Amino acid sequence: MKHLKWTLALAASLVTGAASAEISDNVVRVGVLNDISGIFQDTNGMGSVEAARMAAEDFNGGGKGIKVEIVYADHQNKADVGNAIARKWLDVEGVDAIVDVPNSAVGLSINTLLRDSRMTFLASSTASSDLTGKACSPNTIQWVNDTWATGNTTAAAMMSRGGKDWYFLTVDYALGKGIEAEAQKYIEGHGGKVLGSSKHPLGTSDFASFLLQAQSSKAQVVGLANAGGDTINAVKQAAEFGIQQSGQKLVAFLLFINDVHGMGIKVAQGLQLMEAFYWDMNDDTRAFAKRFAARPGMNGKMPSGNQAGVYASTLAYLNAVAATGSDNAKDAVPEMKKFKGKDKLFGDTTIRQDGRVVHPMYLFEVKKPEESKYPYDYYKLVSTIPADQAFRPLAEGGCELVK
Repeated sequence: MKHLKWTLALAASLVTGAASAEISDNVVRVGVLNDISGIFQDTNGMGSVEAARMAAEDFNGGGKGIKVEIVYADHQNKADVGNAIARKWLDVEGVDAIVDVPNSAVGLSINTLLRDSRMTFLASSTASSDLTGKACSPNTIQWVNDTWATGNTTAAAMMSRGGKDWYFLTVDYALGKGIEAEAQKYIEGHGGKVLGSSKHPLGTSDFASFLLQAQSSKAQVVGLANAGGDTINAVKQAAEFGIQQSGQKLVAFLLFINDVHGMGIKVAQGLQLMEAFYWDMNDDTRAFAKRFAARPGMNGKMPSGNQAGVYASTLAYLNAVAATGSDNAKDAVPEMKKFKGKDKLFGDTTIRQDGRVVHPMYLFEVKKPEESKYPYDYYKLVSTIPADQAFRPLAEGGCELVK
């Protein structure tokens, strides 16, 4: 597996003192592992690499002259490929932390590989809630989203607005199944009904038969438990079938600003979605987004929540390295878990003992074309889910780290 390397010379001096003995090879290497060529290339891809580089630049040696190197590779949405890259980074190339990793199957595989190693897993885009449940690891921090939060908070928000009957279009792998299971549990536990579900393969281009089944179900809400190109294709074809025009609500459990941009606001208008980050929320998010958009190769694109998560988690890890003088997970991860405060991109933030980063979540609706005033002005805020309600309670995850 070929991958490119890019090095930041963040300080003229070498690491000195106690840190010299603790930071392996006198450099902290962070590996961005994601989908560079497939359906997640816009929401992650090279944008995540740029976000990691921004974090390294802003870290600026941590006041201790610590040097940082960013490397990256494409896992091709294959667990065996991702695992091979991670093993090479661990055993041969001296990478200290892996960040990003969209695709739950890949993320869970790497979580197992890195458990009890010296490497930190910053699972900023891995959505499986098992990472803070039965598969929890002392080496893993999960930042942006997970299937529990996605399923429960989205279902709760839609049901509070009258959406009692549901039909699911679900991608047939860990991500989709996890989202649907969590949402169904919430829906049925709060007086709603799931009228049916259609499973589709990753990378589906034709959703006609699935959408016809959803339409004929007469469900009030059609839930898209998929991501990336699958969600874009489903939304485009739902518009052609007149799903929303016929009175059904279309909700995307895992959609990002890049996806809305790709399908166009005319097609996406009225779509409901849950996000942890929106570039136009406040002065801090706008400042970050404008810097990101000006980066090489970004061509004015605004960052997704996943790309914002790469930045935030990478910077948090580097700050923990500076605080402890060590890039070993056994030192850095416990230091990260001490954080409780305001993150510039995600708001009020706490990092729990199970590795879950807790922050608010937001239900948005995509604006009508005439409501959008400037590029990427796509969302209007419907409701805010506070941090203490947005994620599975700590005691209910079954993680041995909190027992």
